[in-house]
Amino acid sequence: MITQLLLTENKQAMFRKIKILLLITIISHGLTARDGMWIPVLLEKYNIGEMQSLGFKLSAQDVYSINKASMKDAVLMFGSGCTGELISGKGLLVTNHHCGYSVIQSHSSINNDYLTNGFWAMSSADELVNPTLKVTFLKRMEDVTLQVLAGVNPNMSVAERKTVINKNIKHTVEKAVQGTHYSASVEPFYYGNQYFLFVNEVFNDVRLVGAPPSAIGKFGGDTDNWMWPRHTGDFSLFRIYAGKDNKPAPYSPDNVPYKSPVHFPVSLKGVQEGDFTMVFGYPGSTNQYVVSHHIKMLLNSVYPGLVELRTAKLNAMNAFMESDPAVRIKYASKNASLANSWKRWKGEINGLNKLNVLKLKQQYEQEFLEWINESEERKNQMGNLLADFENYYTEYAIYRKVRDYLLEFIGRAGVESARLAGSFEKLAVMYNSEKLNEEDITKEKARLKNEIKLMFKDYHKPIDMEIAKVSLEHFKRNVPGGFLPTVYSHIDTKFNGEINRFVTHYFNKSAFTNENSANSFLNDTSARAMEKLENDPAYILFNSFRNIYYEEINPRFQVLQNKIDSLNLIYMAGRMQFEPQKVFYPDANSTLRVSYGQVQGYEATDGIYFKYFSTLEGIIEKDNPDIYDYRVPEKLKELHKAKDYGRYGVNGTVPVCFIANNHTTGGNSGSPVINGRGELIGINFDRAWEGVMSDLMFNPEQSRNISLDIRYVLFIIDKFAGAGYLLDEMTLVN
Repeated sequence: MITQLLLTENKQAMFRKIKILLLITIISHGLTARDGMWIPVLLEKYNIGEMQSLGFKLSAQDVYSINKASMKDAVLMFGSGCTGELISGKGLLVTNHHCGYSVIQSHSSINNDYLTNGFWAMSSADELVNPTLKVTFLKRMEDVTLQVLAGVNPNMSVAERKTVINKNIKHTVEKAVQGTHYSASVEPFYYGNQYFLFVNEVFNDVRLVGAPPSAIGKFGGDTDNWMWPRHTGDFSLFRIYAGKDNKPAPYSPDNVPYKSPVHFPVSLKGVQEGDFTMVFGYPGSTNQYVVSHHIKMLLNSVYPGLVELRTAKLNAMNAFMESDPAVRIKYASKNASLANSWKRWKGEINGLNKLNVLKLKQQYEQEFLEWINESEERKNQMGNLLADFENYYTEYAIYRKVRDYLLEFIGRAGVESARLAGSFEKLAVMYNSEKLNEEDITKEKARLKNEIKLMFKDYHKPIDMEIAKVSLEHFKRNVPGGFLPTVYSHIDTKFNGEINRFVTHYFNKSAFTNENSANSFLNDTSARAMEKLENDPAYILFNSFRNIYYEEINPRFQVLQNKIDSLNLIYMAGRMQFEPQKVFYPDANSTLRVSYGQVQGYEATDGIYFKYFSTLEGIIEKDNPDIYDYRVPEKLKELHKAKDYGRYGVNGTVPVCFIANNHTTGGNSGSPVINGRGELIGINFDRAWEGVMSDLMFNPEQSRNISLDIRYVLFIIDKFAGAGYLLDEMTLVN
């Protein structure tokens, strides 16, 4: 009887394990080379064998080492949200055109329209200085979990735990950079179950060297964004300068090109389907391990409203941009930034629904709960975990939605004149202080003067006015009444509830919709001016939204976020116990990562299969002079007609882009795509629409990263731009 019972229990356990493994295979699609953003220092432990089986010819030390020059020394964070890579020993780097877009736009005007015409420095003297641009190299990384969690115990509150951890991080960072010119940070992994130290070197003198016209660098525009096939020459060139000691230095005409210890050889060989590919860069943020309630919140509460609001904003911008070239230049970068997330959200909604992610997560959580309930110890530790998630997400979803909508007002290409008015609050506080500090006031006024100049350089009042209208209407329609800012009471009282009347009054009366009136206001130092600020309609609008954000929404949002973070900490540790056979990769958090896979096409929908590459022929086929995004430059058409492709031609055309199954996300824009020999074969710049939900769940059947073929880059530099001298400093290999 006992033997029979044991056999029955063993069978039940066996069947349960089989069920769990099947579900894990469904939800994570197995541990494959195509799924994951891996920590470079741990490649030797977890990945190098698989990488080499797929065609990688080098070692883990060739990718990451602190004892010798390695690939990591040629990969950099470009600005604060992209990746770039060195392609010469003279500081020359390549990144995406869209990563350099705001820089190119800042140098553009009607007379020098570098967005439309492109820019090429034909000598070092022609390179353009960018005062706010920086690049960051990783010098080393180190697991510092024990140091960071020293003194932490399970009985601590969230606040107590945070205090101890922050103190330990501060000490760890100070010790790491003591006596050096480096900077450092400590970042959490697996929701705070692990911590890594990152020691960096930051260069601040980075100059624009070259950029193709937008008709190449942004070919296809927002229509093709997130889509395959792509024909976008998405690249730009910059150069890093250093002091004569080769260390970072502020801009100076005496600075010299940075002498890098290593740079990527550039391959002329190209790619074939099945070839090994590695993406090395700084992916921004993913949420692979969130619970089902998070997915439900995005699908039902957050994304639909944000898509609707941004659609209205983009329509307002596009109407004016299409009719006025000067407005198009001013709003090009803002429009691209606004549209990028808008289209990604739409893709994520489609992808999450198509893959039925919500149901898969719920099934997984049911299996996880059954596993918890098999052990009294686990029940004591995690028995209420999933119920707690549900309780907190019920409220969190409301605050997340309202918070996102508020940020669409006071950030994220919101109402520009209102944000400018809001920036005057600090000056008002200074004037209202009992002790006036003239030095501080002078500094603040200088800052505001520069802010006024920057805003009105790229400002069009009718666009701002239309965005104010649609934003106010959308907010009132979609946000619960208890969270409406006081400006709506003002509109009800003074304007009979008519938003259009209020907006018309606002843009007729505010001092912050015109550069001259804003400067006049700044120069008025009287107490009456500060009283006028409080009555200015732009300030009334901004202040009402800011107040509800800081006083009601964000405090509670942060409390709920902390609660969910503390649950995620336990949930992640529990998942690792639940799946001991699985090697987990950490979510992206803007730290240096490796993803690897193979060049591969995919089936988009039933009966439609996309091959792995695109060519110049597709650009010519899309040519349409009546559509801005599809106007092919005459020089490119001439090169095509003459078949003047030089050494970059293949089978009577020029390769443009290719796709692979590497796991990438925002921040990987500009990342080097490397072949099995460690050579640069492409520049990562996008993902295919069908798999864009890979930030939340990777789908190996359709998740594809889109890369610019490096041969097209060389072709444009050499044959189109006539800047072949730049190729002379590269290491070209066949």
